[in-house]
Amino acid sequence: LLGTGLSSLVRPPYSFAIEAINASQGFTVAIDIPSGLDSNTGAILGVAVQADLTVTFGCPKLGLYLSSAIDNVGNIRVIDIGIPQDFVLDLNPHIHLLSQEMVRSLIPLRPPSSHKGTFGHAGIVGGSQGKTGAPAMAGLAALRIGTGLVTVATPQSVSPILESKLLEVMTEPMPESSQHLLGMEAFPALFAFAATKSALAFGPGMGISPETTEVLRRLLPQLKAPCVLDADALNGLAQHCQIFSSMKQPPILTPHPGEMARLLAASSAKRVNEDRIGVSRQFAMQHHVILVLKGARTIIAEPQGQVAICPTGNPGMASAGMGDVLTGIITGLLAQGLSSWDAARAGVYLHGLAGDLAAATIGEPGLIAGDVLTAIPHALTHTLSHS
Repeated sequence: LLGTGLSSLVRPPYSFAIEAINASQGFTVAIDIPSGLDSNTGAILGVAVQADLTVTFGCPKLGLYLSSAIDNVGNIRVIDIGIPQDFVLDLNPHIHLLSQEMVRSLIPLRPPSSHKGTFGHAGIVGGSQGKTGAPAMAGLAALRIGTGLVTVATPQSVSPILESKLLEVMTEPMPESSQHLLGMEAFPALFAFAATKSALAFGPGMGISPETTEVLRRLLPQLKAPCVLDADALNGLAQHCQIFSSMKQPPILTPHPGEMARLLAASSAKRVNEDRIGVSRQFAMQHHVILVLKGARTIIAEPQGQVAICPTGNPGMASAGMGDVLTGIITGLLAQGLSSWDAARAGVYLHGLAGDLAAATIGEPGLIAGDVLTAIPHALTHTLSHS
């Protein structure tokens, strides 16, 4: 009915036709884009077709992966209609869609002579009373993605709990504050811990206090290893974003829209979701970070303005602990030698694919982070062996 050039509200008789299509019980296929969607922003211009399948031509349309369009497009198939690939590459777009082929090229090889030291040592810093599951899942995810060694640094009072949860992941008890969090007493030990790790993650279950934030402010600019900042690390540093550009390597930040809103200080989760690409790209360029904005069709942005959109993942992953698994996956890929940009892109894609494979087996309702953890090796195998 209406194509990619639509920029105003849908009027009759087209709006009546779209409502009739949506009221039908038939399987609906949209050609190029569901009628009624803005092809650039994904906004619904009054009313839009709710498709089960969208067959789009040449290249994916940006709006298919944004905003409320996600609920209207169904499965997306991109059909080659003969547009020369050289022509597309000459356009040098700053936004691209992650693909299996690209991620396959990033997964580290495992030579026959490998040993556990070949694949790095990841350090996870976090945990507090009532929040030991987060660093445990992050540590296990780092192992599942292929890291050779993983150690969780956590307050000494909760270390026994983690030790009882984890068999393959090591723990390192840290001095703690009167609130049983990582305080200034832990700084020397954390500094020594960080110095021996190939990659680090800060935040899962860490808890928030002025003292913990001060530890991060002092430690982060001195890090040599690449790192991921998530959850409580982001919340604690929300008023100190200038710290990111002082770090030796651009950190990878993994906020959900609520955490992103706090980093922006004068925004809201709704505002973030209205312009996910613009918000991510501007923040990454301004603060010299790799920004992973989680949510339906996760956005990854880097300091030079490049943006990637992830097509994997499903609504079943809207449950507790999924972000901790993602943090562990990205940290594990960093530990194996991937650049921060490559680790973020591959990690997000594989995390979503693991969720898709798990959901294909047990369904989306009731999917939990542990199911995704178990599916990580299957996601690796699927990416490496399927075309």
